[in-house]
Amino acid sequence: MNIIETPIKGTLIIEPKVFKDARGYFFESFSQREFDEKVTPILGRKVQFVQDNESMSSYGVMRGLHFQRPPFTQSKLVRCVRGAVLDVAVDIRKGSPTYGQHVAVELSEENKRQFFITKGFAHGFAVLSEIAVFQYKCDEFYHPESDGGISILDNSLGIDWRIPVEKAILSEKDTKHPLLKNFETPFVI
Repeated sequence: MNIIETPIKGTLIIEPKVFKDARGYFFESFSQREFDEKVTPILGRKVQFVQDNESMSSYGVMRGLHFQRPPFTQSKLVRCVRGAVLDVAVDIRKGSPTYGQHVAVELSEENKRQFFITKGFAHGFAVLSEIAVFQYKCDEFYHPESDGGISILDNSLGIDWRIPVEKAILSEKDTKHPLLKNFETPFVI
């Protein structure tokens, strides 16, 4: 696995080693041992995943920007196994030099990239293909009472979602999240 550090500490792009031949391809999508060897030194802490999730969405669906409040914060390792998404992490850690900044990565079945997002980030994605199947590993179980979010359509974030806003499909819940300027972050560095 190849680890690419992004400009925002706590977010990493992970490229698996893919073996291709006339039959197709093979790759190890996750190894706790290799993750520990390569990612733990960068983060300065060990991450143990406890829950895997999967969603299927059609073109124009935008999900996010979600997080879980303390004490149930989550780190995530995400990937797109069918289609393509633009995946985004926004730093919402008060005191962080990159507070309010984001990292955007295209994840697709072709590039097989994965994106690691540490605790203290809001996370979301936009579906760029006709259909996308999205998977993510979490290091904390889902706690609905700790659910939080900031508006995925907050223009102050400067995110180019690569789909026209008029074609965006949002859940009712995601239309009610506050803008970053009206958000009181529970994450402090």
